[in-house]
Amino acid sequence: MDKPSLFQQQRTLGRYLRDPEHCAPPVEMDVARAEVYRDLIFANLSQLLSGTFPVLIRILGDARWRVLVRSFLRDHRARTPKFAEIAEEFVGFLARIPSGDWPGFMVELAHYEWVEMALQQSDAEPLPASSAGLLLERPLQISPLAWPLAYAWPVQQVGPDFQPQTPPAQPTLLLVRRAEDWSVKFSQLSPLTWRLLQRIEEFPALDGRAQLQGLAREAGAADVPVFMASGLALLQQLHGEGVVGGVGR
Repeated sequence: MDKPSLFQQQRTLGRYLRDPEHCAPPVEMDVARAEVYRDLIFANLSQLLSGTFPVLIRILGDARWRVLVRSFLRDHRARTPKFAEIAEEFVGFLARIPSGDWPGFMVELAHYEWVEMALQQSDAEPLPASSAGLLLERPLQISPLAWPLAYAWPVQQVGPDFQPQTPPAQPTLLLVRRAEDWSVKFSQLSPLTWRLLQRIEEFPALDGRAQLQGLAREAGAADVPVFMASGLALLQQLHGEGVVGGVGR
């Protein structure tokens, strides 16, 4: 029999490292050495991911976490060479696996935990300076460092001592933003605030006044002037937090 080529040996080793339970190491490789590589690969991946998903790991426990990491290593094909982006691919992987015996909130909790790391590492720039006094006259934009998020599960409350079996009737609406000191802030949004931020993304050409007028119509506001005054105060608060800005100075 011909000696396996280097490429064939590498493929065999790669299959073994991904799935040692079902694949053997290259026949010419020392088994003990192959096991060292096997354990290092798994440990490094587990450590790389564990810093992003501490709450999920505490809920699952070490044994079930290892099952997830082993499945990810075996079945997923990464599309990024960057270690910092592996956690994002892990979240996508969790969304594709059968729910089975895993907690129903697992995917959303993993995404919620990933968001903090993603914002801390983002290369996006804050919004340019704009005048708070012109928010009604200018089209509005949302900072790329402020993410409005909607979850079916109350992910900010989930933990070892609170593991709901069914999602609540109302979604969990959150704003996650990176502050000037690079800390990541989480806050819960009211449905109206969520809808305002959603409208800014949907209708980027509308100025602040038109956005609030449209929101008032959607909400069926009985007293439009009072609604507009409250809406302006909200816009000014979001502007002060760097979440919303006017296009142009």
